[in-house]
Amino acid sequence: MSIRVSHVHGEHIAVQAADGTEILRYVYRPDPDAFESRKPYAHPVRTLGGRTVTGYRPNDHRWHKGLQMTASHLSGQNFWGGNCYVHGEGYLPLPERVGSMRHDGFPEFTVEEGRLAFTEELTWVENGGARWAREERGLAVHSVDEEAGSWVLDWSIRLTNLRDEPLAFGSPTTAGREMAGYTGLQWRGPRDFTGGTVFAPGADVDADKLMGTQSPWLAFTTQHDEVDAHSTLVFAHAPENLDAGRAVHESHWFVRSQPFPTVAFSWAFFEEFELPPGESFAYRYRLVVADGAWDRERVEKHLEGLSW
Repeated sequence: MSIRVSHVHGEHIAVQAADGTEILRYVYRPDPDAFESRKPYAHPVRTLGGRTVTGYRPNDHRWHKGLQMTASHLSGQNFWGGNCYVHGEGYLPLPERVGSMRHDGFPEFTVEEGRLAFTEELTWVENGGARWAREERGLAVHSVDEEAGSWVLDWSIRLTNLRDEPLAFGSPTTAGREMAGYTGLQWRGPRDFTGGTVFAPGADVDADKLMGTQSPWLAFTTQHDEVDAHSTLVFAHAPENLDAGRAVHESHWFVRSQPFPTVAFSWAFFEEFELPPGESFAYRYRLVVADGAWDRERVEKHLEGLSW
């Protein structure tokens, strides 16, 4: 299935399906509020049927913006945005700790029949203006399948430490708050995903039972408000992410269906890890965006048909 790509330079990249439905908008001109951690994000993300499956600046967490790369605890800085968790004091507004991710350019940008792929260069800048890390980010839209009612977004990161000392990656859980290990690539859903069904390979359990677990993929389905329709999102790891010999640190799911819908590929849920000066780490992720309420069998079959 063909796609159409438009680029408003300095602002965003948008992808439309053949019928004109905008299925992805990647915004790289950051929002103005520094407290929300200025950085690129993907919103809105939509199914081929036009159902919006990302939330933006919800009233409970204004710094939640669609699909975005985050680092909630990084050597004392907050590259997630919003309040910072301090053990014994809770969440505090500490704007002096909030960093940003600066867009530097697109060295590679390719549009082919049914596929968009680009590489973005970014710099992670701590609140005082020091350059802490260089990121090479890759996004690809592909496998747009009208019959299946789905399309795929791949998102990769390669991060290099620019400091002369280690970068320490953590989360609220590593800072002392139980089962709040959010960090890494994070999705925030719209309100009609609240109370949706979450499942992974294996037995059916509630979303809270999947918090902090590990699996190759996780699926989230919901029934929308206003229209008689369901949507399914599938979050999947590339094989090397779960390979202890190749990944810089093990990953766990941060997932909630209540009181608000969110999923993060947490790279530092229970324990911190350090990235030495000049060293790099990389992860690759996949999001399948689908119309309908998919079950486990359909998810597994569809993922098996997609190559990395």
